[in-house]
Amino acid sequence: MELPDHLSLQQLSEGFWENKIDLSDQATQRIAHNRAYLDNVLKGGGTYYGINTGFGSLCNVRIKDSELSQLQENLVCSHACGMGDEVPREITRLMLLLKIQGLCRGYSGVRTEIVQRLADFYNLGITPVVYELGSLGASGDLAPLAHLCLPLFGKGDVYYQGTRMQAAAALQLAGLQPIALAAKEGLALLNGTQFMSSYITWSLLASRRLLVWADIIGALSAEAFMAKDEPFKAPIHFVRPHNGQVKTAARMLEMLNGSEIQKLHKQQVQDPYSFRCIPQVHGATKDVFDTVLRVAETEINSVTDNPIVFHDEDAIMSGGNFHGQPLALHADFLAIAMAELANISERRTYLLVSGQRDLPPFLAPDAGLNSGFMIAQYTAAAIVSQSKQYCTPASVDSIVSSNGQEDHVSMGANAATKLRRVVQNVQRVLAIELLTAAQGLEFRRPHQSSPLLEKVFQSVREVAPFMAADEVLHYRMAAVEQLLNSDPEKKYGFNF
Repeated sequence: MELPDHLSLQQLSEGFWENKIDLSDQATQRIAHNRAYLDNVLKGGGTYYGINTGFGSLCNVRIKDSELSQLQENLVCSHACGMGDEVPREITRLMLLLKIQGLCRGYSGVRTEIVQRLADFYNLGITPVVYELGSLGASGDLAPLAHLCLPLFGKGDVYYQGTRMQAAAALQLAGLQPIALAAKEGLALLNGTQFMSSYITWSLLASRRLLVWADIIGALSAEAFMAKDEPFKAPIHFVRPHNGQVKTAARMLEMLNGSEIQKLHKQQVQDPYSFRCIPQVHGATKDVFDTVLRVAETEINSVTDNPIVFHDEDAIMSGGNFHGQPLALHADFLAIAMAELANISERRTYLLVSGQRDLPPFLAPDAGLNSGFMIAQYTAAAIVSQSKQYCTPASVDSIVSSNGQEDHVSMGANAATKLRRVVQNVQRVLAIELLTAAQGLEFRRPHQSSPLLEKVFQSVREVAPFMAADEVLHYRMAAVEQLLNSDPEKKYGFNF
């Protein structure tokens, strides 16, 4: 599949990144013209940062022309100093894709064969081993991208054919030769925001799915708790028309349409906020999602290395497009917004196990002998608390580096990795609520919920039957969490 000039989250959500990719003719021409211009400029003997100088605070050290290739390889090797957990392979593949996308803009001064070799890695399933820790989120994601690009010249480690091995061995198995880096190429490969961008892109893809699930699960919980549908009716939201709020309220009504339970008499005047304010809370998170999506799509289609080679303008300019501040701020924002989905979800779980509204304590048929879902709520509370700790913003921090040359950094890499952990936690908390809601709905029988929500209920029962007596609850929770990996729109044939 040809790599488009503009890559969208929608394309990625439809499985684009699972396909083999081809560079378009327009992209290869842009890259080639840009490199030819740079080669011609270097013949003039001028001094250009990172191309024929040292890096960071060593920017005033001029490097001999005969040493420019070694300079670039030294740069990549010296910067490959990541630590911590390995980046998940699916995110490393996203890093490869986004690095290719950025280089295809044709302003980075690299040769076409470098970009093609990264595409070869992507297509052949040669996945570099990258580590989570090491990027300050400014001057590019230097350490992670160094590990990503070491295999170009046969260094570092990769996963290939299901095995971790040295890159040199993988190249030999794949019938590829190492490529020596030319002037500017190491810097172009290391400068960039693709580590941050890949984590945020993964988180956006997962968040979009979980935003739909959160509404579905909230509606199922509302049925189990005998909550009213009045707070979802349109007039309330037309007088406060935040986009996410209006859409969430309409979705809730649509999902509850046809429910016998909604027709039953309700004694309460109002429901607790965790039910009544689903449109306002879920909707606000949707609005943040839309904001972050716009920023992320701009970023993954941008040139974020330095210096930038402008062949049409006959200029090589040093700037700061590698600075991750837009990503850092918005990763923190999305983490906070997504954490709120788990926060309100745990409150609904708490109410479902509280013994209110004719539900047995902890949803246990023989409460006392059985503890039911008592400790499932504890687990949800623990996860929610952890996410709150992760939501301490990384973007407000900065530590001076490179002898003061790089004196303000975004910490966007930390913001992005924390965001992914928050999103994973949201899925776990929602799974606990879904399992709890299904148990609660059993106590409303013989009354039925809406056709859609009954389909959801049956999906839960396929992996987690009604719990009549205490058992190891973890297995049920884990099975329901796996259910949330599915796309609810495809699963239920419902346009959310």
